[in-house]
Amino acid sequence: MSTRCRVGIIALAVAVLAGFSSGPGAARDRGDVPMPKVSGPQEVEVVAAYIDPVAQAPVVLLRGKRDKRSFPMVIGPAELNAIALPLNHVTPPRPLTHDLFLTLFGHLKVSLRRVVITDFREDVYYAALHLQSASGDLTLDSRPSDAIALALRAGVPVLVEDQVFDKAAASGREPAPRRPSI
Repeated sequence: MSTRCRVGIIALAVAVLAGFSSGPGAARDRGDVPMPKVSGPQEVEVVAAYIDPVAQAPVVLLRGKRDKRSFPMVIGPAELNAIALPLNHVTPPRPLTHDLFLTLFGHLKVSLRRVVITDFREDVYYAALHLQSASGDLTLDSRPSDAIALALRAGVPVLVEDQVFDKAAASGREPAPRRPSI
């Protein structure tokens, strides 16, 4: 083997060991280009259910697990209670409406798999319940507050479409500061 060939092989080996690349994706591999944005629904954490101190309205606060974006959703007083109970690990002495629905699902051999908050239009949020049974999958339209209350009780994920985060941010909805509770 010629000296020129040996030098070429050594240079190639050094380049490979050093992580040098000039092919497609090389800039990304070196960290020069950000990774593409992941899109689609993301799982959220139900952070809190409380009375907004400014608007004096019941609110549920959701935060994305992937990108940490959050938004408050104004809900009704009954839904505030329905979400706050399981969020605070409180079991009522008698079943409430959402408990009854999950009991009914169980007797019908239907399981709640996930809930997805799908849209935000004209100051109204929309959601879907994703159910599974022996006869197949079923998706039902739902109010987001009811979907969240069911998901918390059933221990299934709450997901939010990216467009909902975007629309909520564009509407100027910002989480209101909460007074600490003891």
